[in-house]
Formats: sequence, structure tokens, C-alpha cells
Amino acid sequence: MKAAYPAIIHEEDGGYWVEFPDLEGCFSDGESLPEAISNAADALGGYLCSMMDRGLTIPAASDAKTIEKGNDLVTIVVTDPLSYKRNTKAVKKTLTIPEWLNEEAESRHINFSSVLQKALIAMIQ
Repeated sequence: MKAAYPAIIHEEDGGYWVEFPDLEGCFSDGESLPEAISNAADALGGYLCSMMDRGLTIPAASDAKTIEKGNDLVTIVVTDPLSYKRNTKAVKKTLTIPEWLNEEAESRHINFSSVLQKALIAMIQ
């Protein structure tokens, strides 16, 4: 699940700080413009993941063209908030598959956990 939000990048004291007008309290910074944008993507992903975990309604992104920027730069920052959920501990699951499929997968050294994770991620995106 990709998310894209407009961000205002401010230059200050030789560095940059980033704010998301649609997301109160979501900020980031960086010493260079590329670092600030990369950090902003991380901040956005963590912020949205936190909102999802708490069952909060995620606000719609506004149109970047409507944001008053003054001398600052407005850009779109893209992130995948679900990738921040993937950093959690593993849980054990029991599943049932046909014996022939199990034997064939084992003979090919297929990692069952990896296949299941990839399939589940594809299903929820």
C-alpha cells in the first residue's frame, strides 16, 4: 500500500526540515536535500503506520498545487506504511497443504515462511 503526501521543505541554517500540512505533528529533517526527503519518507511511513495500528482515520492528501509555500519547496513524498509493520516479531502459524505439494516444495528447498509472507503481502496491497 503506497501513500503519497505533499511536503513542504524548508531550508534553514544550512540544513532542511520537512513538514506535512495534512498530518499534524509529522516532521523530519536532514543535512542535505536528499537526506531530508529520505528521512521524510521514513517519518511519513512511521506516522501512517502508527495511525493504522491505532485504528485512526488517515486523512486524504491535499493537492500539492493548493499549498502555500512562500520561498519553500513543495514536493510529493511517497512511502509504504506497511513496510514499517514488517519490522515486528515473527509469529508461528500452522497451515495445512496437500502432501504431494509439501513433498515437491521440500524437494526444491522452498522456504514456506517466505512464500506465505510474500503471498499475504500481495493480498493486502
